[in-house]
Amino acid sequence: MPEARRTEPPARAGGVPDGVLVGLLAFLLGLAVLVWSATGLAALFTKGAWPATVTFTRTPGAVRALITQPHDIPGAWPDTDPAALSGWGLFWGLFISQLLVVLVLTIFTMGVVARTKARRTRARQQHQHQSADPAGTDHAGMDQARTDHAGTGHAGTGFARTAPGPAEARPRTQPPTRTAPAPASTPPAGRPSGTPHPEPTLHGPFPSQAPSAAASAAAAAAHAPVSAPAPAPNPAHAPGTGPAPSRRPSPARYTSLGDTPAPAKDAYRYGFGYAPARPTGPAPAPRLAYGDPAERHRLAAQALAAAEGAALVVTSSPALWAETKDARAKLGPVLLYDPSHLCDTPARMHWNPADGCADRDTAAARAVALLAPVRPQARMDGALADTAETLLRSWLQAAALDGLPFKQLARWAQGTAAQDPVRILRTHPQAAPGSAGELESALTAHPERREQAQQLSARALSCLTSIHIREACKPNRTDSLALASFAAEGGTLYVLGEPLEDPRTHPGAMPLLTALAADVVEHGRRMAARSSHGRLDPPLTLVLEDVAAVAPVPRLPELVEDDALPLLALCRSREQARARWPEWPADAR
Repeated sequence: MPEARRTEPPARAGGVPDGVLVGLLAFLLGLAVLVWSATGLAALFTKGAWPATVTFTRTPGAVRALITQPHDIPGAWPDTDPAALSGWGLFWGLFISQLLVVLVLTIFTMGVVARTKARRTRARQQHQHQSADPAGTDHAGMDQARTDHAGTGHAGTGFARTAPGPAEARPRTQPPTRTAPAPASTPPAGRPSGTPHPEPTLHGPFPSQAPSAAASAAAAAAHAPVSAPAPAPNPAHAPGTGPAPSRRPSPARYTSLGDTPAPAKDAYRYGFGYAPARPTGPAPAPRLAYGDPAERHRLAAQALAAAEGAALVVTSSPALWAETKDARAKLGPVLLYDPSHLCDTPARMHWNPADGCADRDTAAARAVALLAPVRPQARMDGALADTAETLLRSWLQAAALDGLPFKQLARWAQGTAAQDPVRILRTHPQAAPGSAGELESALTAHPERREQAQQLSARALSCLTSIHIREACKPNRTDSLALASFAAEGGTLYVLGEPLEDPRTHPGAMPLLTALAADVVEHGRRMAARSSHGRLDPPLTLVLEDVAAVAPVPRLPELVEDDALPLLALCRSREQARARWPEWPADAR
């Protein structure tokens, strides 16, 4: 008799999963082990012996007591003499240390297991792929061998084959080659008269060949490119009168494997064939662009993502730094020079503008960059600007030689102890000859011009009244080493500042930003000039977003026209660029 069918509804799945129960039990067991071992080790370290009553079976009660009274170690172990136990500080220190060790080992084990599984899965997939297509590798090897045979076996006869025909799959006798003789014509200029005119070579069997070979050749010719027609025979050479003149290999060699052949450049130069194909590579990246803040942000992010090596980023957008710093950190160190504290991070680089200015040329370039945001554009103020540059250059050199902080330049610009830099330049053994006389002549001659030059220099250094900017000019040893090595390590330097449209009145931190950007750019140009090809590999990429309003580098027009360094300069408009750089190239777009 058949078994009666059950009519009870299936039991619904519910309750606590087994994994949660196992995990909870493992957690409680691990907690007990850590409390027991921490208590015993703490007593062993302080008293020299593990208490006999501190056993694992008494650990659950100790755990409950420590949850309510974490500082009462003797109360957690009532059967143990309090004098044999340690204090609560050492106990909790050992407990947390053991917990961290267990956590690190667990994460390491999980990583090893995950990598092992991924490696095995990848190997299994590759094995399955090779099993599904066992002939793919053999076909590729046969094609490569056939191509090598066509390129090397016929090199002496002028053959230039582009695609193997079906006739090559079966053995056959070597077919003769029929080459049409060149016509008697005047050779091109620059060629000797005895050299025949190059012509295309015809490959194929003669009519006297066997039908099978002819059919195979016809099938191969159906897929081969159509060659140029042979010119008329040369009447100057008759059969049987002597050896035929040597033939040059035909320059009309097809360089592509497509249906439309692309002949070499020699064929077009000799008067037949097709014009050489134009290069189809990507267009060179633009070096200058104009746009609104959103467009500049997008272009700067794209250029920074495409940069292969080190990069200098000048920007007024903290969002650009926040979006790209993590990706750039995978390539090298990331430095942020933000004297105005626009970014919410404590990891800011400090830089002394007088660093390296013991050299006269470095001090002169640094003075030009510091004065660039406030420099007057009128030609009649050229002498005033030159005097201000002389003052800044001499002050920078004196501060660097004597090891004075950069804020000392602001005091000299206000007229305080104006003769101190003269004394330093005159008495220091490493000072450039004549530098003390130049500074003294600038301070003593033309009192009105001297006062205006000091005011101009003081305006360029007015940012030192802010405590944040003053602290940003006090570098430590790590900052100096990081700045000197970031380009070689493929790092990224972000120079961030507020955008200012008219900095001649209130320049803010723009002089410092301009000086740092100009110094890094000049360092990159010197490194590129010392390389064998005149370029760095990988290059130092310059991404100058809103450069006219943040850090107007004085030599930017030269950088736009020079291709030694990859550059993307982004401005609001062409008028803004020309207002900042009167020598801006007219054809810069």
